[in-house]
Amino acid sequence: MASQKPLNAVDSHTVTWARVQARLRKEYGDATYNSWLKNIELDRVTNGHVNMSLPTKFLRDWVINNYANRIRQIWCLEDQTIQSIDIHVKEASSGSLAPETTISEINTSEVNAAQKVHPIKPNNKYGNQDGITSQLDARFTFDNFVVGKSNELAHAAARRVGEASDNIPFNPLYLYGGVGLGKTHLMHAIGHSIAANSPHKKVLYLSAEKFMYRFIRALRYKDTMNFKEQFRSVDVLMIDDVQFIAGKESTQEEFFHTFNALVDQNHQIIISGDRSPTDLEGMEERMRSRLGWGLVADIHPTDYELRLGILQSKVEQANIGIEPRILEFLAHRITSNVRELEGALNRVLAYSDLVGRDVTLESTQEVLRDLLRANDRRITIEEIQKRVAEHFNIRMSDMHSARRARAVARPRQVAMYLAKQLTSRSLPEIGRKFGGRDHTTVMHAVRKIDELREEDVNLSEDIDLLRRMLET
Repeated sequence: MASQKPLNAVDSHTVTWARVQARLRKEYGDATYNSWLKNIELDRVTNGHVNMSLPTKFLRDWVINNYANRIRQIWCLEDQTIQSIDIHVKEASSGSLAPETTISEINTSEVNAAQKVHPIKPNNKYGNQDGITSQLDARFTFDNFVVGKSNELAHAAARRVGEASDNIPFNPLYLYGGVGLGKTHLMHAIGHSIAANSPHKKVLYLSAEKFMYRFIRALRYKDTMNFKEQFRSVDVLMIDDVQFIAGKESTQEEFFHTFNALVDQNHQIIISGDRSPTDLEGMEERMRSRLGWGLVADIHPTDYELRLGILQSKVEQANIGIEPRILEFLAHRITSNVRELEGALNRVLAYSDLVGRDVTLESTQEVLRDLLRANDRRITIEEIQKRVAEHFNIRMSDMHSARRARAVARPRQVAMYLAKQLTSRSLPEIGRKFGGRDHTTVMHAVRKIDELREEDVNLSEDIDLLRRMLET
């Protein structure tokens, strides 16, 4: 049996681990790295087996559920002799490893197989070590994407593209929506699905910013022909945040020709942006036209049910027990986007673990005090009433009046419904803002509008439009 050699300052594995850490910091950013990954310690490397540790079970579990796959991939890419990786909880008393907390291992061959979806190799003349390879995030799959009314079209279209073999259903597929609504998640999920269903296909995912960076490097080193060959040899090209190249004429020109070349070869293009193609300012007309050739699918702001479903999915994946009323509270109060919602949950759980207290409604309110205050400030009942009155062409005073004519009563119910969805005000508080009405009147309005949305497509679209206008 081979002896275990402890790490020391000059051990080559220490240098490798430093490179892994640098790549993790670069990929996830300083905030995420410092919160979850900084405290990982490398304990030993023995015959291709890496042992690392974290100080608490919570941190260990969180890293395993959210970052372990990527850590494993990077380790194996940095050192091909690595066969498996274990993450343990370090015992505070002796510093030894807790044997019962070992996680599952991963073989180097599995990492290499996973990397086949990113077959384009770097051009060392102008690329960095990662070159032009895709980096699909293992966390973002269709299995853990929570579907609701606000994103069901985009999700269905993404699945169709991901499951298609040789027949391309939409080209390009253009996904757009606000920050933190799931565009990037869907693009990564498409990449994983294509890799599973058509492993022979070359898939390339990158942001528009990185596309521009690669293009500028190619110009600088007079290597544009190789750049063109690399991008036009893929079967699937995914460009995230295309609005970044708006106003950048040379990059748009190259992207335009790359786009045409791939379409001519019947290769799939998937693009995301923060607004529809027709609304992209600084984008050439011919480019806007091409972006709208295929299917344009928008992702609306989340509703309460979807936000609650996302939170429930997160705690289930992490196997964390938390009271339903706390998740309901977060879903009601954090309405801006999914990213902020998940960040709020992370803060609450991290606080509970670090201070050793159970998650309660009171502790949640205390930890998220600044975030809740910012969300409260975003939308007021008065703003909702004003916007709804303008939309339905009624007077602002009708929101407070006793008039029961349908032309007035229905918009008033819509305003109550939106007040319940978009503010943290209680039912009695909402009722008082509508001419001193009872809370049961507000409850009836909310139920009525929910029912009508199922039957009346036009009304449902009106409400979605009003919601977007209020939240932007």
